[in-house]
Amino acid sequence: MALIVRSAGDTDIDRIVLFNQALARESEGRELERKTLKAGVEALMAEPAWGQYFVAQKAGEVVGQILVTYEWSDWRNGSIWWVQSVYVSRQHRREGIYRLLHEYVRSMARDEKAVGLRLYVDRDNEAAQRTYAALGMQASGYLMFEDLWA
Repeated sequence: MALIVRSAGDTDIDRIVLFNQALARESEGRELERKTLKAGVEALMAEPAWGQYFVAQKAGEVVGQILVTYEWSDWRNGSIWWVQSVYVSRQHRREGIYRLLHEYVRSMARDEKAVGLRLYVDRDNEAAQRTYAALGMQASGYLMFEDLWA
């Protein structure tokens, strides 16, 4: 069956929200509020400068997603694309769907003259770490700190 990657649109919002809820539950054991998630997805889709969702579709069904947001690097004089909200539905894992999404985004980033890709992953999520390493990504020398209010 043909697998395609495309930019997400308004008709994908509900699926993205469901995927984001599942992602938080599976990766962090957190239950996120649907109303807040939906507002966040809609806000991002209304502001292309913030980022963009891409979805993988198989037989007309959205089976995976990836979000890219942008960071300007003055050190590199270029944009770094942050990979976020990665999710592949359980029944379609191990089918190369994430690899296709990742390669699609990587190709776009290079075409747009971005200087690289970054992502963060939970230290205990060894399966995801192996996946990212297999795609040529390397562990960063940076630690992440945060001060979140929501």
